[in-house]
Amino acid sequence: MRPRPDRLPRTVLLLGFTSLFTDVGTEMIFPLLPVFLVESLGAGPTYVGLIEGTADTVASLLKLASGFISDAMRRRKPLVLFGYGLASAVRPFVAVATRPWHVLAVRVTDRVGKGVRGSPRDALIADAAGDRAGHAFGFHQAMDNVGAVVGPLLATVLVASHWPIRWIFWLAAVPGLVAVTLVAFVPEPRSNSRSPAASQHSSRPRARRRLSVTGTLDRPLVLYLAVLFVFSLGNSSDAFLLLRARSLGISTAGIPILWAALNLAKVAWAYIGGAWADRAPRVQLIAAGWVVYAAVYLGLATASAPWHVWTLFVLYGVFYGLTEPVEKALVKDLARPDARGGAFGAYNFVGGITALPAGLLTGTLWRGKGPGTALAVDAGLAAAACGLLLAWSAWYTRTMARR
Repeated sequence: MRPRPDRLPRTVLLLGFTSLFTDVGTEMIFPLLPVFLVESLGAGPTYVGLIEGTADTVASLLKLASGFISDAMRRRKPLVLFGYGLASAVRPFVAVATRPWHVLAVRVTDRVGKGVRGSPRDALIADAAGDRAGHAFGFHQAMDNVGAVVGPLLATVLVASHWPIRWIFWLAAVPGLVAVTLVAFVPEPRSNSRSPAASQHSSRPRARRRLSVTGTLDRPLVLYLAVLFVFSLGNSSDAFLLLRARSLGISTAGIPILWAALNLAKVAWAYIGGAWADRAPRVQLIAAGWVVYAAVYLGLATASAPWHVWTLFVLYGVFYGLTEPVEKALVKDLARPDARGGAFGAYNFVGGITALPAGLLTGTLWRGKGPGTALAVDAGLAAAACGLLLAWSAWYTRTMARR
């Protein structure tokens, strides 16, 4: 039986709830980890940065590799199941750490799991979604953000109830177990195999082959990723926005509430933006999201009152809804069905590998020139990337018309 047109495929639904429970487990631990490292294990701030930097770098490299591996295997689910299983199994062992390097080992192994599963999972969603990729990625991102709200709130309630931190870390195994169980029931579509039937689902296959740069990534996709690289250089960590909020008068107690409000805005706009992506031109939605990003950063650069911060943080949720799910839907459009794993691997790699230089750029400007200048430069890079994206779209349209 064919699924109802208003329902997402079972694969997409199960992976969405998998992401929700995974994020609940992750976010129960992550906000408490710096305090645990510093106060319980005696680590310094530099070691905290080393742990997170190393973990994110490992995840970025593995996302690139796992995508290509899933294409070669012609299967996505085994890598997705292994990645979620590894992360969920190792994450609670932070509870038995007695040295800072124990936490480093657990976090890196956790990120290995994330790196292994990330790109094959995105390709699996694209395989199952068909012409509703925007809706599918929007739903998945919304569920991810729900987990990012529930996890910290649950941890906060447990801390307020005088639970020891190590007990909370052990409890995080429960949502992880639920997530792995859900993945086990995810059906894998047949469309990701390298069969003649699969190639028929690729739009304009002849033109794409003529534009091929390598055996897997075609020129339009490579150039699109280059534009994303420019934007990502200005897409610094949201930690800088929280730092700016604190400097503008938001109290320490108000920071978690502000963060929860942002994540709630992400939930709503990720779902809305994903649905729009299947009805409106995707490039225009992404460009609009980058304009919102530039406006928020410029607004925070010149803000002078706490109410400015609250307004801009809620508006910031619009950026997330118009970018990540729509960007992934566009990657799906530009990649051949047999090369989607590699395409999403490259997409995730660009976002991950630029995190360190983006943070260094913003941090250096913040320290040397002040937060206003740092945030304004980030906004300028977003505006430049927006112009490049529209130029890329015009080139791509002309190229396809000639074919």
